[in-house]
Amino acid sequence: MENNKIKIVFIGTPEFGATVLERLIRGGFPPVLVITETDKPSGRKQIVTPPPVKITAQKYDIQIEQPEKILNLKSLILNLHPDLIIVAAYGQILPKEILEIPKYGCLNVHPSLLPKYRGATPVQSAILNGDKETGVTIMLMDEGIDTGPILSQKKTEIGSNETYQELHGRLAVIGSELLTDTIPDWIGGRIKLARQDEKIAVYTKILAREDGLIDWRKSPEELDRRIRALNPWPGTYTVQREKRIKVLKARLESGKLIIESVQPEGKKPMSYKDFLRGNNNLGLE
Repeated sequence: MENNKIKIVFIGTPEFGATVLERLIRGGFPPVLVITETDKPSGRKQIVTPPPVKITAQKYDIQIEQPEKILNLKSLILNLHPDLIIVAAYGQILPKEILEIPKYGCLNVHPSLLPKYRGATPVQSAILNGDKETGVTIMLMDEGIDTGPILSQKKTEIGSNETYQELHGRLAVIGSELLTDTIPDWIGGRIKLARQDEKIAVYTKILAREDGLIDWRKSPEELDRRIRALNPWPGTYTVQREKRIKVLKARLESGKLIIESVQPEGKKPMSYKDFLRGNNNLGLE
């Protein structure tokens, strides 16, 4: 089947999904429909903002749907008769009724080497745990959470100073390229699915604001990983004189944690040196 004859429905929401969608379109796999989450308030002023996937779809004049529940679009998707549904960081679990619609199933672009790091925070978990490598998995979705059989994977090393945002963005590019390489082989019947080994499966947890509170008793290496993994969300912070101070950036140097920038409560980000000059005897380490 030629690329332009494969009828695809794309489902995704954040920047990761937008990167994958852009690559799909440029790689000759433009979807006939894009499904994304609803516009939501964002930033301190809570301005209603469209998700990145919607912005990308609008740029290419692709039909967009933003249902409160994706099951509400069952009839629409059925009428399109898609060959393939592709999911990249959507935000809702796809029910069985949707999974069963496309001829070649639903493929998910997941930023980890499954079965390690199933769930919502695979990139953060890889950094937090001090992993030396991670990667992207293209998976055939089933009703479980990241439990479906694997079509393809690609590994990459994690940089010693790499932050969540840097690694997340890099995995989006790797995943989008892997996806466009995988689709023709999948449609052409040249891929043998590999079942995941449940014995070594690792599930991640959804992060809460409290997870960002720094425990200074931890080793410099653990603190460095936490600061790199949890910014921008939920953000790492400490509390001094009943005021929250965000720790935005740090680095390891000769086994010691060097804080580079912070953001005191109610103020703009600043270098740690400037913070110390204005707060005598209020070091954070």
